[in-house]
Amino acid sequence: MKNTRTRILTAATTVVAGTALALALPLSASAHVTINTTQADPGSYPLVNFQVPTESATATTTAIDITLPEKTPFGSVSTVPVPGWTAQLVTEPLKTPIKTDDGSVTEAVTHVIWTAAPGHELTAAQYGVFPVLLGGVPNTGKVVLAVAQSYSDGTVVNWNGTKPDSEFPAPVLYVNDKPAGEHHGAADDDHATATVVDDKTPASDDVLARVLGITGLVVGAVAVVIAVTSRRRVQG
Repeated sequence: MKNTRTRILTAATTVVAGTALALALPLSASAHVTINTTQADPGSYPLVNFQVPTESATATTTAIDITLPEKTPFGSVSTVPVPGWTAQLVTEPLKTPIKTDDGSVTEAVTHVIWTAAPGHELTAAQYGVFPVLLGGVPNTGKVVLAVAQSYSDGTVVNWNGTKPDSEFPAPVLYVNDKPAGEHHGAADDDHATATVVDDKTPASDDVLARVLGITGLVVGAVAVVIAVTSRRRVQG
């Protein structure tokens, strides 16, 4: 009796643990730096929201550094204020000036650096939304917008991968090329409000759903053990 009950409990625990791992892995893999607008027409001026999660349980996000292309530069770059964060535009001379409706542009913004004021760093229960107005969009295939994410413990995560299986994929703005998929961006919304979002997010809703699912599996497995044990007691 005891050996049978032990085997059943062990099997049920194994099923629950395996299912919990399967549920947890997609959640971990989906926590990427993304942009809300993944496609734009040449010459347009999209408002691109960089959406940044904190993947550390012990450190906070203190800064992000967005790299803009030099070979196909944006002639105009503007930021929308985010409470508790300051934005710095880093400009560099262009080797080849670009022509715009306002004349020739000899320098362009190559980095947008957002830095948190003390007390406004992003914790694991938050993600930041950092809006940047980019234009005119260059007439090219796609624009890779690599992001360096700095943590309070000195760690820097470089979201600059360009392969489909990259561990830290870079956000990509597709122009003439077709988007590789929808998993690198959220819904297109050029009118989103700049803010720092707390744990009441779609991501946290997904966490809750997964936790409830795992809890249901645990309860079900325990019920199986109790039912089988009780049945054997009655038959005995």
